[in-house]
Amino acid sequence: MKSIRFLLLLLAPILTTAQSTHLDHPILPIGSPAPDFSLPGVDGHTHSLADYSSSPVLAVIFACNHCPISQMYEQRIQQLFDAYTPKGVAIVVIEPNDPNALRIDELDSSDISDTLEEMKIRVAWKHLTYPYLYDGETQSVTRAYGPQATPHVFIFDFTRHLRYEGRFDNSYRIEQVNTTDARNAIDALLAHKDPPVTHTGSFGCSTKWAEKSADRIAATRKLDAQPVDVSAISADGLKTLRANPSKKYTLINFWATWCGACVDELPDLEQTFRMYSVRAIDYVTVSANQPDERDGVLRMLKHFHSTGRNLLFDSADTEALQKAFNPKWDSAVPYTVFLDPDGKILYEQLGSLDILKLRRTILANLPSDYIGFNQYWSSGLP
Repeated sequence: MKSIRFLLLLLAPILTTAQSTHLDHPILPIGSPAPDFSLPGVDGHTHSLADYSSSPVLAVIFACNHCPISQMYEQRIQQLFDAYTPKGVAIVVIEPNDPNALRIDELDSSDISDTLEEMKIRVAWKHLTYPYLYDGETQSVTRAYGPQATPHVFIFDFTRHLRYEGRFDNSYRIEQVNTTDARNAIDALLAHKDPPVTHTGSFGCSTKWAEKSADRIAATRKLDAQPVDVSAISADGLKTLRANPSKKYTLINFWATWCGACVDELPDLEQTFRMYSVRAIDYVTVSANQPDERDGVLRMLKHFHSTGRNLLFDSADTEALQKAFNPKWDSAVPYTVFLDPDGKILYEQLGSLDILKLRRTILANLPSDYIGFNQYWSSGLP
């Protein structure tokens, strides 16, 4: 099953024109000097334009964590870095988005958002070694360059004047690439020639400007206002739940109010559901509290705005209820499983879960319109 909204978010291109005057954040014109920057990187150092003054060519690429199109270019940027750094070319990647301007449902193709700390998580997981800098706090550098999408490439000559601006290549689908625009521009400048083209459109997720933060707040308030309730579930109901009759990808978490590890996980699980709910995923919480503890269970669920389906054991026979769901489960909570539409367990964790591993497993399996998106997430899983 495919999400129409996911299609719209993913495939809507941002096509830019160097002469566009209607843009709220205009693109740096060809021939302009490189705007200065001094930004923190994932390596713990501050990087500035002057650090790259001796390089014959400077490529500044705006990219981010959350955008699936940008994700498709991480390894291509790494390959560019590996191939051209020995030639003296400087390649710098800048994360332009204000994380506070990202709605939770705009993370439907990512395990994390776009903060500096989350950038460190991504480069460690994907073994990226190029300079990756953060401009999400002020966006002052981003406003100076004017990237319209991620990725968006700006290439400067030795005098640090802009000679090429636009896409990295002609397709996020690697098998369809036949025009390597960024490489062509770099090669031309290294040969003291003009780039074959100076501008192309950029394609990807639009830059998340700070002005969008009000939209994020409004969207969060709307989610928090959804009703939260809890209903009883019997042994037969748990057997049915395990069979996954909804035929949807389903995340199920068994927890209890007296379980500290369970309570710690509830916010992460709720956030995960909100991230992926537009992609036809169900989320079910099952409290192992006894039936007469319903008020406390509901109070905690409301505190965490648990907007999935919330259930509570209907008897004090905890062992029987556990075995009804899984005959091999005979110990503690938390207990988390992620089921495919046929009821196959894709992720199972007794005890505290690894939220990033869970999210990556979900993203590796949720249907998407291009297999490369799934492969991106499955390639890093055991």
